[in-house]
Amino acid sequence: MYTDYRRKHVRPFIGHLRAGAVDNDVLDSLYRELRRCRTHCTDRKSTDHRTPLEHECDERCRPHQCLPLSSTMVRHVHFVLRCAFERGVRWRWLGVNPVQFASPPAAKRPDPRPPSAEEAARIVDAAWESPDWGTLVWLTMTTGARRGELCGLRWSHVDLPSGVLTYRRAVAQDGRHREEKDTKTHQQRRVTLDPETVAVLTEHWARCLERAASAGMTLTRDAFVFSRLPGGRTHLVPSSVTQWYGRLVRRLDIDTHLHNLRRYSATELIAAGARPRSTPRKRAHRDGTPEAGLSAAAPTPAAPPHASSTGTSRSRPPRTSP
Repeated sequence: MYTDYRRKHVRPFIGHLRAGAVDNDVLDSLYRELRRCRTHCTDRKSTDHRTPLEHECDERCRPHQCLPLSSTMVRHVHFVLRCAFERGVRWRWLGVNPVQFASPPAAKRPDPRPPSAEEAARIVDAAWESPDWGTLVWLTMTTGARRGELCGLRWSHVDLPSGVLTYRRAVAQDGRHREEKDTKTHQQRRVTLDPETVAVLTEHWARCLERAASAGMTLTRDAFVFSRLPGGRTHLVPSSVTQWYGRLVRRLDIDTHLHNLRRYSATELIAAGARPRSTPRKRAHRDGTPEAGLSAAAPTPAAPPHASSTGTSRSRPPRTSP
């Protein structure tokens, strides 16, 4: 994220200046430009394409409309510059940090406006059209996890018998570059799971185990909980999760974003009409035939062996290593 700030918003405007030539007037001009148009357009008759790559335009490629950067993002740019110039002062390249005299926009008061319990129930029910996505949305709502933490979640971080989940790692994305790292707060977070969430994860584990077996693979303890590949060898892409969720809520005509989801209790969601799992109600295809892979009863999956196992597996869900 911060690399994009430097590449898109800093270098094009002040990258050619010597450090000593940057003063508060230069910085205030930069902040005004950021608040004018986030793409720094020079021709308002241009087109905003859906991707910078070669493509065929569709309804997602629209006439350009100047949209400012939010005050929060402008302040992020301000903080990046302040840290950079502080380093210059420390190295004695500069006598004073000019960023401290600049005037960034005031911080906006947090106003997340999460969906109501009724809207959250609609979102969960719609997400169960794909059981894996339904599990991800349910876990987001009931544990308050960030998207990167969900993408980086492995089965070794899940202790279903004890009903405890630990967020230890996260997937960070900077454009096309992705890496697994520690969490945003640089701390592990243990979450106690309610019985419904334990049941949801148990069924998800059974689906992952079945897909891996059908592909002739073994689901190991280090497999990712959410993955597009059998065996959980790769994690989901954070931006893809956001895009999928955006399409879902637009279809439901609900104005919200993934990061606006607060921590709901399972009781609150069920009382609002949400289905806690996809299996209690058999879903059918349009021709009336039941959908494959869904049953009325939750399966009892076998757990993956330990890394040091000789091949025997235990007949219980996965457990976090001590």
